[in-house]
Amino acid sequence: MAKVLCVGDVMLDVIAVIKTKINYGSDTPSKISTHGGGAAGNVASWSQVSGAPTKILARVGNDSAGTAVISEFDALGVEHEDRIIEGAQTGVVVVLVDPSGERTMFPETGANSGLALKDLPDLHGIEVVYLSGYALLDEVSRPGALEIIAEIHRANIPIFFDPATVGGMSQVDIKEIRSWLPLMSALFMNEEEATFLTGFTQLETALGALLQAAPTVVIKCGSEGAIGKSRGSESVKVAALPTQVIDTTGAGDSFAGGFIATWLKNQDLKICMEAGAAAAAQCVSIVGARPHVTPAH
Repeated sequence: MAKVLCVGDVMLDVIAVIKTKINYGSDTPSKISTHGGGAAGNVASWSQVSGAPTKILARVGNDSAGTAVISEFDALGVEHEDRIIEGAQTGVVVVLVDPSGERTMFPETGANSGLALKDLPDLHGIEVVYLSGYALLDEVSRPGALEIIAEIHRANIPIFFDPATVGGMSQVDIKEIRSWLPLMSALFMNEEEATFLTGFTQLETALGALLQAAPTVVIKCGSEGAIGKSRGSESVKVAALPTQVIDTTGAGDSFAGGFIATWLKNQDLKICMEAGAAAAAQCVSIVGARPHVTPAH
């Protein structure tokens, strides 16, 4: 029975790794590959391989991309209920990865849009829910996502929330985004997102402001590690593990997956953050946002 439920976006990532500058209007050599993606799908995958039985609420289209995404969940052992949306295509993200490993994304939401309460699986046995901010940032999915949050609250299950990118948040009234934060038990975000939501560039100050909304907050700082705090406790810092950075796609999602899987067994904030950092180090050392599946022989 699943112990973690991930709700949000499931995508197919088309990743182009570029070793030179982009020659706009001409050709640029690249290495292209496809992988499962989407924040919720990535968190589910890393949570599963980090030791927690995990389930994903996955909406996909009746197309080859959907088949590929679902088959990857099967290979990783992530439980899912097929939500095939007729007439919609599976969400796709084109990802450009530059020579430093930094990624730029061009998403098309596809079948993820339109999330509704009827999509929510049985919550029996679920001990924690991860919710991707994309579900709330999408105005079509927002009403359904809020109904899902209310249902999870009725079941008294904590929600861990990542508000998603500044690019996505900038399209929505910031007062509305801030109104979602008190609905969550824990918040994950990076420095840029924390500054966007609070107006503070100093991390400890931003952390304090966010703790007014949610009981636990973790701010990820890339190569500088992460800082986190729970109400009534001291702030905790963990270092990023040394690794060769190849592709930062999914780094924050892998951190959340490792954190949540560990939280089920030990709710010590530092231990959970160290597990998140370990998963993120694995993620950035490979191309793609999910653990690689070993082919069966």
